[in-house]
Amino acid sequence: MAREECKTLLDALNKATACYHHLVLTIGGSADSQNLREELQNTRQKAQELAVAIRARLTAALRDHGLGAEERSEFERLWVAFSGCLDLLEVDMRRALALGTAFPLHASRLPLVRTGVAGVAARALSSRSLRHKADRDFEVADLRDLEREILQVGEMIHDMEMKVNVPRWTVQAREEAGAELLASTGASSAGGVSVEEHTGPCDPSKALAATVFSAVLLAAVALVVCVAKLS
Repeated sequence: MAREECKTLLDALNKATACYHHLVLTIGGSADSQNLREELQNTRQKAQELAVAIRARLTAALRDHGLGAEERSEFERLWVAFSGCLDLLEVDMRRALALGTAFPLHASRLPLVRTGVAGVAARALSSRSLRHKADRDFEVADLRDLEREILQVGEMIHDMEMKVNVPRWTVQAREEAGAELLASTGASSAGGVSVEEHTGPCDPSKALAATVFSAVLLAAVALVVCVAKLS
């Protein structure tokens, strides 16, 4: 039951990490906006919450000395996959910090409300200025939180390595690397062999007969064209 729960949580973490990676790549582009920055914040927080839950379950399972060999092997594979997800998440969080710092959404500007502007226009400009300040404050706070969360993820990775010693190179995969690619390539090769066996090798006598027939046909067509022009 714990293994299936870990698999479910890990699948959710994979999706959240992939979504975060896709969003990070749009920072500084034409699709960058306040909504994107908020979505980035929500996605990385969700990924971190999932990571905390998975770490607790996997750590408890792998530190259980009564765990069977098969169960332990399965949990070790999940542990390695989980470690890989955390590594990718940390890299993307660092990339988001660098891009967010390089491409701020709300640069510092001069006050929009000037002396002499009154009435509805003044209130509209004042409201826009306050909204701009709120967005700017969110962006600054978000980058500060992101920097702190990067350190937390790094500490989580270090803590995992200290509590559970599962070297990645000792975990055996269920399938060989590139098994799916080799399977598809093998199917294509098998299809090519079947076609060759069905058609069989080229017969020289048949090829010569086809060439002679084509030459006779072309001569007949040329003769018909000449007769038509003379008439």
